[in-house]
Amino acid sequence: MKKILIINTGGTFNKVYNSLTGNLDIEPNGNALKAIAKHWLTTFKIVNIIGKDSLNIDDNDRETLVQTIKEHSEQTIIIIHGTDTIDKTAKFLDDANLRKEIILTGAMVPYSINPIEATANFASAYGYINAINKNGVYISMNGVIKDHISVIKNKEKGYFE
Repeated sequence: MKKILIINTGGTFNKVYNSLTGNLDIEPNGNALKAIAKHWLTTFKIVNIIGKDSLNIDDNDRETLVQTIKEHSEQTIIIIHGTDTIDKTAKFLDDANLRKEIILTGAMVPYSINPIEATANFASAYGYINAINKNGVYISMNGVIKDHISVIKNKEKGYFE
């Protein structure tokens, strides 16, 4: 089994209802990932950074992500990311030429509201990244798992293809 680093950047995957404001806020401690992990027969190394909706992630945040990847020795990385700009971050990582196996995933429905999509996307990313032995940047969303250039969010239809 590969040693995998999970980097949690926020996104809808991590949103929770705030009863004071009525908003869905990013939960910064990775509780959704911890909830998933406690049911698996493995341990995960999780690093929580950025903590933003992907619409608010900028190139400074993406550079923080690159530096975080460089600071860790793991060759295999899963990144939890918001879906709206997952493609921009994937391209940024690819352009950084990190020479690692990196897969980005997320969810369009928060884990806290319905855990099925977030869990399925994470499980798909985990399985795929364990099976490949090729450096690159990949995206895993809603059963579509390919190199980052081949996966796009169809914003008109509301799903990835």
